[in-house]
Amino acid sequence: MDKVYEISLLLDFYGQLLTERQYEILDLHYNNDYTLSEIAEQLNISRQGVYDNEKRGRALLNEYENKLGLLSKFSEQKQKAEEVRNLFENIETSGLSRHNTEIVERAKRELAELVNSI
Repeated sequence: MDKVYEISLLLDFYGQLLTERQYEILDLHYNNDYTLSEIAEQLNISRQGVYDNEKRGRALLNEYENKLGLLSKFSEQKQKAEEVRNLFENIETSGLSRHNTEIVERAKRELAELVNSI
C-alpha cells in the first residue's frame, strides 16, 4: 500500500486519538499535500517543529494500528468483498429463470455499490 494512502487511512481510523496539532499537521501533509515548510508557515511554527510533530504522529498512528489492527481488518474485508463481487460477476445467468436472473443481477449491483463505498 502506498505510504501516503496508508497514513491517510490511518488518520481516518485513529486521527482523533492524536493531539490536535499532530492531527492538523498530518492532515495538511498527507491529505492536502502541503510541504513541511508550507505547514510551518501556515501554523507559524518552525519547520523542525512540524517535522517532530509529523514524525511523532506517524509513530503513534502505527502504534495504534499495531495494537488495534483496524486498517488491516478493513483492508481484508474490502479485499474479500471484492473477491465476492468478482465471483458474482462470473455467474452465468442464461440457465436461470427470469426471476432468479433478476435476483442475481440485483445482488451484483448491490454488492458493487457496497464494494465501491468501502
